[in-house]
Formats: sequence, C-alpha cells, structure tokens
Amino acid sequence: MIFETIVVGPLGVNCFILGCEETREGVVIDPGAEPEKIVRAITALGLRIVCVINTHGHFDHVGGNSKVLEKTGAPLLIHQGDAHFLTSVKEVAAMYGVTTEDSPRPDRFLEDGMLLPFGNYQMEVRHTPGHTPGGCCLYLAAQGMVITGDTLFADGVGRTDFPGSSHEALLEGIRTKLMPLPDATKAYPGHGPATTIGHERRHNPYIND
Repeated sequence: MIFETIVVGPLGVNCFILGCEETREGVVIDPGAEPEKIVRAITALGLRIVCVINTHGHFDHVGGNSKVLEKTGAPLLIHQGDAHFLTSVKEVAAMYGVTTEDSPRPDRFLEDGMLLPFGNYQMEVRHTPGHTPGGCCLYLAAQGMVITGDTLFADGVGRTDFPGSSHEALLEGIRTKLMPLPDATKAYPGHGPATTIGHERRHNPYIND
C-alpha cells in the first residue's frame, strides 16, 4: 500500500495520503492546510483520489478541503456530528491568527462501522467522540494500522476543553474502539509521531490513570 504523511500548517497536522499500487485509487485524510503541497504529492504518486476524509471538523484539519476537492473532484466525508464546523472554518482559524477558507459541505457522512474501499484496500470507520462530537478513527485491519485523528496521540489524548467536547466520551471511545486492537497495530495521530496500540495501552498516562 502507498502511504505518505505530509505535515501541514502552523499547527503541524499530519495529512495522510493512502493509495493502491495496482488500481492507483487513493484517499486523502485531513488536508488541513497547504493544499498545493498535498496536490503535488497526489500527482507525484499518480493517484486518483476517490474520497477526502476529515477525522474531525477542527479548522487545522479541514482548512485545505476546498482546494484539494477542487483539484481532485473527490467527494468529502466527515461524521454528521462535526459537519457544522465546516461553515465556520475561516472565522475560527482567524481567532488563532491563521488565514484559511471555509470548506464545502460534505457529500457523505461517516458512520461507525462503515467500510471505505480504495482499490484493493479498505478502512473501517470507528466513531470516537470526545475531542469533538463527530471524531472518527480509520482502521486498516489487514495492514495493522489505525489513523486516530486527534483522539489518541503518542503518550497523550485529544483536548476536551472545547465546546461540545467530553473527556469521559473520549476515554470511553479509546477504551472500546482502539484498545481492543492488537498490540502491534501502528497508530498514526493527527499531530506528532506514530505509536503503537500496545505502547499506549501500557504507558499512556491518560488511559492508565
């Protein structure tokens, strides 16, 4: 499988590009900023993007949606619980001194258990609210990897001091949707380095508090 991480924007968001070597179908996850850089990578990899996915609706993860969607013609997917964020991206980003633009409306909603195919691969949606109401993780069982957005970080978890956040819901989602995964499962968060489920199960202070 083709797998590339591009760190974008002033908050260092991990944008992921996944693709099938045989069919050249691919997906883009969290194009938060610097859409030109993301589009260049897509072109260099020779991929046809079949969907753009937002793990959640915060501005730093969706700020590049508009231009990436325009260049790829792909549909946009986000959980219904976070769709309302997309119409105020520009306004919220400005509060943090960041210039960006609002996102187009989603074409489809992510749902817990939904399977998202691209070429010979597929991802399973795992709804993990808490950081935001519609936060989701994307699990690729056959590849032993999970993209965790801002739900789970290396030795940390997502912030829950935003309106609509819930620390209890976040921990419940991590315990029920992520911790049951095999120890060796590689976890790729929305910011910072990758980790493994086994490491977080044993060492993450928020989970083991």
